[in-house]
Amino acid sequence: MKIKKEVLQAINTPQTRRLLMDALEVTEFTIARYIQKNSDNLTKAAAMQVIRGVTGLLNAEILEE
Repeated sequence: MKIKKEVLQAINTPQTRRLLMDALEVTEFTIARYIQKNSDNLTKAAAMQVIRGVTGLLNAEILEE
């Protein structure tokens, strides 16, 4: 599963990257790479919880079909 492009742009902020770093226990460089490559790691439960909290979107609105 992949994250929609507009959601990737919305989460590519320093504050959100920090939250994702903490949730996934990886470095900022790794988060930046995940966002750039639209990595499946962004669809892990912990990352999805952060993305839902930041964007206010539901899973169906975050993920591509």
